[in-house]
Amino acid sequence: MNNKINEFMIWAKENGWTITLNQDCNLNLGDSIRSRYKVIPNEYISFLSAVKQCTTPNEKTWFLCEDEYNNRSDDAFKWNEFELLSLEAAMDNDIWRSEITAWWDNYLPIVISVDDGYSFYAIDLNNDKGAIVRGHEPEFEEVEKIANHLEQFLDLIMTNSIEFQ
Repeated sequence: MNNKINEFMIWAKENGWTITLNQDCNLNLGDSIRSRYKVIPNEYISFLSAVKQCTTPNEKTWFLCEDEYNNRSDDAFKWNEFELLSLEAAMDNDIWRSEITAWWDNYLPIVISVDDGYSFYAIDLNNDKGAIVRGHEPEFEEVEKIANHLEQFLDLIMTNSIEFQ
């Protein structure tokens, strides 16, 4: 396991997060995810292989893990909830719907938050290093870059530069 991921898991437990390890360290993403996101950065694959569940103390922010991506979670929100909301807003406008889907094809959501409104963090798959971006309602597809890669994102969380409750 990646040292930064291990460091983050220790920090998260010490700070009241709910962390469940993936005991067998096997990752089995379903065909729908693997076919849509053909190149997922190795550091995120390592995270998913190690972590089964990762939720903030107030349970309003959580990392998406294998069960969420495979639609085997009890969460009220699907892993692609904000894409679905955007598609619903586009209604019958096929061009807009196509643009929304094409946008999300390049951004893999990794964290969902319902704390102080709907927001998410995603991996920008257009970026070779897998930059992490943040989006929020009402325009989910208007994002800002937060970190250059997952390890930097985890560092920002651990130093409280990104605050989750």
